[in-house]
Amino acid sequence: MAQQTVMSVTEVLNKQIANWSVLYVKLHHYHWFVKGNQFFTLHTKFEELYGEAAQYIDDLAERVLAIGGKPLSTMKDYLAQSTVKEAAGNESAEAMVKVLTADFGAVIGELQEGIKAAEAAEDESTVDMFIGMHTALEKHVWMLKSFIG
Repeated sequence: MAQQTVMSVTEVLNKQIANWSVLYVKLHHYHWFVKGNQFFTLHTKFEELYGEAAQYIDDLAERVLAIGGKPLSTMKDYLAQSTVKEAAGNESAEAMVKVLTADFGAVIGELQEGIKAAEAAEDESTVDMFIGMHTALEKHVWMLKSFIG
């Protein structure tokens, strides 16, 4: 890979590290503070999702290192680079689901851009990683939308 191309792929990988790191914290917040008649369902789902987020963060960072880049690794950098926003606090269970649906939709769009950048760099491993994340998020969006009707 050319140096310019590596930086482009590194940038899109780091954007996803930032997004997933903010999502990891947000999902923990939702897990701890969800209330109402859907508590048990959502408490369990949010735990599943933050576990998935943790795995993505590690995989993305290792990919950045594998291609010679430096992964983001501080909350300051995550918040500066992420397009996902922190939890506002005091959200209802339904609002939590709606916010996650929107966040996942935004990440899907960014993954599509990342796939194009990785394809241009002929980085099939990153393309494959992004496609897998994209597919999982599409399923999550469908399920979350179905949950709220």
